[in-house]
Amino acid sequence: MELTHFDEAGNARMVDVSDKAVTTRVAVAEGFITVNEEIYKRIAAGTMKKGDVLSVAQLAAIMGAKQTSNLIPLCHPLSLSKVAVICELEPTKQAVRIEATVKTTGQTGVEMEALTAVQVGLLTVYDMCKAIDKSMVMGPVYLLEKSGGKSGHFVNTSVKTV
Repeated sequence: MELTHFDEAGNARMVDVSDKAVTTRVAVAEGFITVNEEIYKRIAAGTMKKGDVLSVAQLAAIMGAKQTSNLIPLCHPLSLSKVAVICELEPTKQAVRIEATVKTTGQTGVEMEALTAVQVGLLTVYDMCKAIDKSMVMGPVYLLEKSGGKSGHFVNTSVKTV
């Protein structure tokens, strides 16, 4: 497989998408942050000193998706038509689960935007809870699904969803 972010001389470059078809593109990513029992209970009860962890993480994730091209050097700036984020407690893992769905109509996909949204949301959970426990673990984070574009529909069958 050819790496498209490098030119013939091995220099980094932003891919030229001007000849690609404009299609509807959707990507869904998911990730987790494992927390200790005290943090889990406080998030559930809404008693964290910094506020409603899940709501703040949701907003941060949306903002993160919109800033992806400012964070990832070779990403195209995109006009996003949808960013939907679910932040919820996952009792079987004693974790916060974040799922981001990002949509656009354009010439390049939104996988990076969905993955960035999840990561920023997870970092926000960490930031809001670190005073209680700094040993929280983020991950895994992965692309669940994407559609649109030349490569078509992809469903990640290598991960088990909750």
